[in-house]
Amino acid sequence: MQEGLLSGRLERLFTGCAWAEGPLWVPSSQTLRWSDIPNNRILEFDPATSQTRAYATHVDFTNGRTLDADGSVVQCSHGRRRIERDSDGTVIGLVDSFGGRRLNSPNDVVIARDSGIWFTDPPYGILPGTKEGHEGDQEYGGCYVFRYQPASEALVPVITDLVHPNGLAFSADESVLYVADTAGPSHGETYRIAAYDVRDGACQNGRTFISFDDDHPSDGFRVDVEDRIWTSAGPSVRVYSPAAELLAALEMPEKVANVCFGGPDGHDLYITATTSLYRIRTNTRDAARRPAPASTT
Repeated sequence: MQEGLLSGRLERLFTGCAWAEGPLWVPSSQTLRWSDIPNNRILEFDPATSQTRAYATHVDFTNGRTLDADGSVVQCSHGRRRIERDSDGTVIGLVDSFGGRRLNSPNDVVIARDSGIWFTDPPYGILPGTKEGHEGDQEYGGCYVFRYQPASEALVPVITDLVHPNGLAFSADESVLYVADTAGPSHGETYRIAAYDVRDGACQNGRTFISFDDDHPSDGFRVDVEDRIWTSAGPSVRVYSPAAELLAALEMPEKVANVCFGGPDGHDLYITATTSLYRIRTNTRDAARRPAPASTT
């Protein structure tokens, strides 16, 4: 690891998952929440007691999640093929269709400072033989990145040129959206993170930001306050500069699905990796925790 990025050792906090995904620090409960997708449950780890409990079961295969400004959790449901909101255990659907046709299986989600909900919609929860949802058809004929505006209920495709968009995150100033494409060689593609300039709610100038080899694809990731990308990469976590320079690699015992920053001060990196939840102390925090810029109007 690059000197100064880490200030602790790797800890395994829990094991026993089938595929651990979608980590999120929940400030109201001071817990780390994540999905065990094939086992159809949401788990929570409490650092104060070092205990893990089932937050909810029979959840219809939730995946990624993010925190909204009101403290509620917005999450992706493979089984319900929708984006939904969890407010202290009360779950309601937000959006489940585009142009009158069902979404595929929303995978990961972020919320912009203007309250827009951006999410990816690959087919992993509806593929034949899936253990992460229910088999089904790709009804609108693609796998898009969408922006949903809760106030107007408008759903707009913002990226349509990726094969299987997966993890996503904004740069610290929200001028760039990064999206992992996990289609890979089976679709004649290279595993990669793409970058798009964001202008007035639209994505422009799509390009490959980082390419990965077959054994180390990126899935989920976060951006820190210095605009470094902390990404899953096969059985490792890699850190890249805003110029796509590899700064560090943390080798892991298992294939990594996703990461997030958390803890009371936001400096703990939580890692969901196949069967387990891990934690390591860092000297940075998530860009999303930075206060919104002051208005100039």
